[in-house]
Formats: sequence, C-alpha cells, structure tokens
Amino acid sequence: MTAVGLRAARAVAWSVLPAELVLVVCLVAGVRIPAPVLLGAEALVVAVLVLDASVLWRLYAAARRRDGAGRREALRSAVGTLVPVALRRLVVHEFRALHSLGLWVVRRRHRIPDGALPVPYTEPQTGVMYTFAFVSVLETVVLALVIPWPLVHAILLVVDVYGVVVVLAIHAACVTRPHLVEADGSLRLRYGALFDLRVPAAVIATARVDRRFPGGGLVRVDGDGTLDLAVGSQTTVTVELTEPVEFVRPLGRRGSARTLRFNADDPRAAVAALVKPAAPPTAPPTPALTPPLTPERTAPSPTPDRPA
Repeated sequence: MTAVGLRAARAVAWSVLPAELVLVVCLVAGVRIPAPVLLGAEALVVAVLVLDASVLWRLYAAARRRDGAGRREALRSAVGTLVPVALRRLVVHEFRALHSLGLWVVRRRHRIPDGALPVPYTEPQTGVMYTFAFVSVLETVVLALVIPWPLVHAILLVVDVYGVVVVLAIHAACVTRPHLVEADGSLRLRYGALFDLRVPAAVIATARVDRRFPGGGLVRVDGDGTLDLAVGSQTTVTVELTEPVEFVRPLGRRGSARTLRFNADDPRAAVAALVKPAAPPTAPPTPALTPPLTPERTAPSPTPDRPA
C-alpha cells in the first residue's frame, strides 16, 4: 500500500464524514430532502466505504504476509495505520464519556479497587461546566425563537442538544474517574477518560501540598520534566519522583516527567495517603521468664534412739 493511496483514503474519509453527519441530522429532524440529493449523498458514502475497505484489506493482507501476525493483530495494525491516532482516541473518549454519564446518573464510580483512596478533583471546574450547560440551553431557546428557517433551526437544535450532552458527559467522566492512591501506595492520575497515568509506589520520593496556577491547557510539560495536570487552571499537590515516568497525552503524543503536579479537592488527605509512614518492624517475641528450679528439700532421716 503506497503512502499516496493511504493519504487519499484518509482525506476522502475526512471530507465525507461531516457531510454525512449533516445529512443524518436533517433526517432526524424531519427535514425533507430531495430524492436526487439523498441518492447522490448515499452513493458517495458507499464509494468512500468501498475505498476505505479496500485500503484496509490491503493493509491487513500486508500485515499477515510481512509480519506473520494473527488475524486480530493484523486487523488492529491495519486499523491503526488507516485511522489517525487522534481520531481513534477522540472516538474512544466519546464512548467512555457517555458511559460515565450513565454511571453518574446512578451514582457509581469507575473501577475503584479495594483499599484504594479516591481523590476527587472536580471542585474548581464544577461551576464552569454547569455554566456552559446553562448557556447552551439558553442559546438553544433563543435561536429557536429568532431563526425563521426550519432547516437551519433543526440543525442547530440537534447540535446544541448534543453539545449539552457532551459537556455533562465530560464532567461526569471526571466525577466517576477520580485520582486514586491505591493500597500499595501507588498513584493513578486521571482526567476523565482523556488522561490516565499510573505511578508505582517505588518511584514516589516525596509529596507535599503546593498550590500553583500554571498557564496552558489541561496537560502541560515544562522543559525541566514537570507535568502539570491542571483543573480550573490550578494544581494543589506536587509529587517528586526518583525517576521519570512515561505518559500519553490526550491526543496520543508521548512524554515523560519526573515531577507531577495535580489538583485534589482535599490535598492534605491525598498527601497523607502518599507519605503514609511504613509500619515499624515488629520485634520477635521474648520468651516468658520462668522461675529457676529449686532443689527439693528432703525430710531428715530419723536418728535411732540411743540406748540409755
């Protein structure tokens, strides 16, 4: 499979998907679409699917022939080559966020091991998320009263409703996936379904309460190897490591850091769990003292009577 053909397949897929999304929105909203336009759009989508399927089959066959991989490994390799990693991670995040929304409704959390301490971190962003959701709902109502064209109104209605669901799903993912300090002392840093970093207990040197307000986005790495996982543009805990740890950014890029800064709603409890002192070694039990054995006293033997 040539690089030119692979780039062409990706470009065609990226250009057709938005048009198909608009078409689906119109159909869901009940907008009447002329039959020639509908048939032409569906024919274009079928052509794109055939092209992508042929490219995927060639990549699959090449992986089987070149590497001798099994069917599942060859299919995973072909999909990884055809679909960009950023798109794969965004799609996976979308499904995980919607799943977290269901967990949030039933008041459950996502995979909290026994003995682990959940460390929530959503307090700085809760008000912002609810404000976004309220503004989206208000915008939907205002546009419904202002826009006179049914087609534009239907498209914006579906987009706005979906936007509200996405905002709530992102917040629900953060609520149901807190940071974790596990029973063995290891640390798991998360931000919803976008970021997940596991830090073994053996590489954690120190932890302290340290409130900072770093600039930049969600994940920021300085030149000295410091990772800032900020929520609401702030971090409250700093963890120093004995060696760097590898992590994956939300869109697939990799990095490493030796100092971790993250937000915790209760930073003192998180630090106390991370720097929990080890239990002192127990001394071997001392044997109980027994009184020394004393020789038994024997009664004096009676002396025979002397003759008078």
